[in-house]
Amino acid sequence: MAYLEEFISEERKERFLEILQERTTYITVAIEDVFQMHNTSAVIRSCEIFGIQEAHVIEDRFGKRLDKNIAVGAEKWVDVKRYESTDDCIRNLRSQGYKIIATTPRKDTCLLNDFEIKEKVALLFGTEKEGLSEEAMNQADGFLKIPMMGFTESFNISVSAAIILQDLTGKLKKTSIDWRLTDSEKLAKQLDWTKKSIKSIDAILTRYAQRK
Repeated sequence: MAYLEEFISEERKERFLEILQERTTYITVAIEDVFQMHNTSAVIRSCEIFGIQEAHVIEDRFGKRLDKNIAVGAEKWVDVKRYESTDDCIRNLRSQGYKIIATTPRKDTCLLNDFEIKEKVALLFGTEKEGLSEEAMNQADGFLKIPMMGFTESFNISVSAAIILQDLTGKLKKTSIDWRLTDSEKLAKQLDWTKKSIKSIDAILTRYAQRK
């Protein structure tokens, strides 16, 4: 780390530390089979903005849907994990202790205003027209929706994700929960981000190895 930090500015080093203080994996997002490429990318961007360090993308039917032009570099700072099936994604999230919450406008759903964070939460978002698959809905531990006052039944997925993440991260930071990354996790991300900020990083690492 000390060697690589010689190649970045003091301002960038300080910015990394500042942002890492607000990063969390206590809340995460899973996106299931979203067809419109820009929607997946916009959700990743919202994750980065609101301090969500990990995002999970299920690419069963439509393949890779991450548009770097829309994400505006957010994919560099968020850890994006890809899956070929919903079941694989949910099993992995459960193994990490996440409660699976499906976002849906169905009637028997908890309103965002009433939702309380008491444990690690993985928010599932579905396709634009069909919403989440039956498999995802059946495996969910709970359901969440944004209160709506008009005729329109639902928000665009990227808008929904931004609204929910803003609300829940705000609530989380008001709790006594230890939601921040551990010191080792912060150090790992600091090293990762430092590498991604340096041009010709492979050549620089090779020179470092030769010196050692």
